[in-house]
Amino acid sequence: MPRKRKAKSKNYFTQDTEDAIVLYNSISNPEERSRIYDARIHYPFFKLTENIIHTFKFYYTEVDDIEHLQHEVIVFLLSKIHLFNPEKGAKAYSYFGTIAKRYLILSNQKNYKKRVEKAPMEDLYKDENHSYSMADHPNKDPLSDYIDQFVEYVSENIYQLFPKQHDAEVADAILELFRKREDIDIFNKKALYIYIREMVDVKTPKITKIANRLYDIFKDNYIFYLDNGYVEFE
Repeated sequence: MPRKRKAKSKNYFTQDTEDAIVLYNSISNPEERSRIYDARIHYPFFKLTENIIHTFKFYYTEVDDIEHLQHEVIVFLLSKIHLFNPEKGAKAYSYFGTIAKRYLILSNQKNYKKRVEKAPMEDLYKDENHSYSMADHPNKDPLSDYIDQFVEYVSENIYQLFPKQHDAEVADAILELFRKREDIDIFNKKALYIYIREMVDVKTPKITKIANRLYDIFKDNYIFYLDNGYVEFE
């Protein structure tokens, strides 16, 4: 009688996965981090992204196949892994699932828009109030160079600048607008607030407070940058 194959567990994202993420964040040795990631984090991230892509049908993509898209999302999850703090009550599965969905929503919308833009002009609705896109100005200027440095500095020091977990998440959502500035259409202030609220569950006054703090950092250092041609964030 043939032996039955043992069914593979559907619980791919377990408490061990969360513990591994916490451990990963607590150490700085690259080799040890790589070992932990390969053994305990990569597969859960792989299955998480696979399930989200197929469940919500995020199929508008620039890459050749779904696995390449998964790799793209996993890289993004790794760029956010340091923000996970279980002491704030969030479970790793929900936390990273939400990040993956938000990334895929933006990616899907961007790529769908590209398909629409390729349609014949006569098929498109002529809207005189079309949005302004930063992508209309592709030549990188000193401001764009400064923004890249500003985003890098705040990202690397986000918990020093915003010690509270929720404040750090709001700040990171605002930084995401800067990171994707060439792909995002700027409509108006209200639209941007809605965009941020889609990324982080937060009320408008909190967004304003964090945005003002970021603006102070941005403005003070940008003046120095214009005067000196370089910047020293301190």
